[in-house]
Amino acid sequence: MLKKEGETRIPAGCAISGFINRSGRRTNGSVIVNSIACMHDRSNGLGGGYAGYGIYPEYKDQYAFHVFYDSNEARIKTEAFIDRHFDVINLSRIPTRKHPNITDEPLIWRYFVNRSEDPLPTKLEESQLDERTYVARCVIKINDKIDGAYVFSSGKNMGVFKAVGYPEDVGEFYRLDEYDGWAWTVHGRYPTNTPGWWGGAHPFALLDYTIVHNGEISSYDANRRFIEMFGYKCNLLTDTEVITYIIDYLHRRLGMPLDDVAKVIAAPFWSEIDSGRFSPEETAKIRHFRNVYSSLLITGPFSIILGFNNGLMALNDRLKLRSMVAAEKGDTVYISSEECSIRTMSPDVDRIWSPRGGEPIIVTLDK
Repeated sequence: MLKKEGETRIPAGCAISGFINRSGRRTNGSVIVNSIACMHDRSNGLGGGYAGYGIYPEYKDQYAFHVFYDSNEARIKTEAFIDRHFDVINLSRIPTRKHPNITDEPLIWRYFVNRSEDPLPTKLEESQLDERTYVARCVIKINDKIDGAYVFSSGKNMGVFKAVGYPEDVGEFYRLDEYDGWAWTVHGRYPTNTPGWWGGAHPFALLDYTIVHNGEISSYDANRRFIEMFGYKCNLLTDTEVITYIIDYLHRRLGMPLDDVAKVIAAPFWSEIDSGRFSPEETAKIRHFRNVYSSLLITGPFSIILGFNNGLMALNDRLKLRSMVAAEKGDTVYISSEECSIRTMSPDVDRIWSPRGGEPIIVTLDK
C-alpha cells in the first residue's frame, strides 16, 4: 500500500497536460491518458486525475455530481440532502475496472440532477439564488457538513476522475477510453503539503471550473483567509483548492474576464507597472487590482490549466518557475509540462511555443 505523503515524503515533480478542440469535436479519453504516461517520472504514485468536458451529451442540461463516500451511512445522508435540494434524473456508481495499482478505493457515485423546482419552505431564501450559486452552496455544504462525503465534481456536461496512483493507472481504472470530450486536462503527482488521499488529488473543481496545478503556493494562508470571507470552506488545506475558489469568485461571482483574472493572480511586478510598458488605462487597472485584491495574488512557482464551461486557460507564475509548453494543430490547442507529451497527442504540430510568465493562453469554443 502506498504511504500517504504526510507519512513519508516522496520527492517528485508534477506533470500537467491538456487540450481543447475549438470546433467542439470530441476526442477519446485515451489520448489524454497517453499524454501523461510519457511523463511518468514526474509523478510519484500519490495521485492523478482528469477533467473531461463534453463527456455527458445525453445529460448536458443536468449537473453531474461525482461523489466519494467513506461509508454507506455517508451516502445515505448525502442522498437525503440531494433529494431535498435537487431533482435526481439518474444515479449510479461510476464505472471502474479493477487495477492492481489502484487500491483502497472509496464508494464512487454519480448523480445527474436539476435544481429542485419545488424547494422546501425552509429553503425559500436559498431558492432565490441564481442556479449556479445555489448549486455551489449545496456542494460546499455537503463537503463541509457531511462527514465521509466529498463532492469532487459538480458541473454540466463535464466530469472529474481522480484517485491515489499514477495518472495513467487512474485513467485505466476509470475507463476513460469509454468517454469522448472536446477538452481534457490531467495531472500527475499530488498536493505538496497535504496527505495523499483520493479527494485531495487534482483536478480540484467547483461547478464547471477545474484546476490542475504544478507548483507550490507560498501565499496559501493569505489567499485562504480572504476567500473564506465569501462563504468558501478550504477544508482540504491545499493550495490548489484555493486557486479554484479564487477563480470562481473572480470570474463567476464578480464577472471578471479571464484575462483580468490572470492580472490579479499573476500580477505584474510594481517595477514593471511603473516602467511605462502598459497604457495609462491598463496601468490604472493593474494598480487597482494590486491594491484591492492584494490577498488574491498567488506567489510561488506555478503553472496551471483552468478548465471551464466553454474553454481552457493556461497560466504561469510571473517568473516562469514551472515549465509549460503550448502548441497548435488545426483547430486544437495543446498545453503541457513537456513537449514530449504534446507530441504523443499530435506528432506534427503547426506551431509550438513557450508562454511567457504571467501571460495567459485563453482558448474558447468557436460556437
